[in-house]
Amino acid sequence: MAEKETVFSSKIKYDGIFSFKDFYLFCYEWLRDETGLKINEDKYVEKISGDSKNIEIEWSGDKEVTDYFKFEAKIKFRILGLTQVEVNKQGVKIKTNKGSIEVKMKGDLIRDYKGKFERDAFRKFLRAIYEKWVISSRVDQVGEKIAEDCDEFLNQAKAYLDLEGKR
Repeated sequence: MAEKETVFSSKIKYDGIFSFKDFYLFCYEWLRDETGLKINEDKYVEKISGDSKNIEIEWSGDKEVTDYFKFEAKIKFRILGLTQVEVNKQGVKIKTNKGSIEVKMKGDLIRDYKGKFERDAFRKFLRAIYEKWVISSRVDQVGEKIAEDCDEFLNQAKAYLDLEGKR
């Protein structure tokens, strides 16, 4: 069985004005283009109460880094009190959204995801030696790269929301 290790787990929060549609698209495209993840939407739930919505979205994505390492990510969006508002932008009224948003991200490093070392006890023993003595620095490098990509995604999402709210 493949070894799975969580190398990153964090979240951001934002409360203010933003375009939900544009933010959703920004996040999807950034993850696809910058990290190379294949993103799947596992859950999308909208609960409407009055003129506001609460939305829960869950994405999962993965990417083969090498034939031994795989990057797996889980992203959860929680939007509370999403309402439509009108704002003046250079004298022109435009419709946008206001609400509270939380984005959680978890990045996992999966080793031997193809299960090449899982056929018998001897191969499992060889894998332990291989990971500890032969590729230990490579395991660390790949884990750090995954953590950097995840952290950069959350930083970009936060920066996007901050800029969007100031426009």
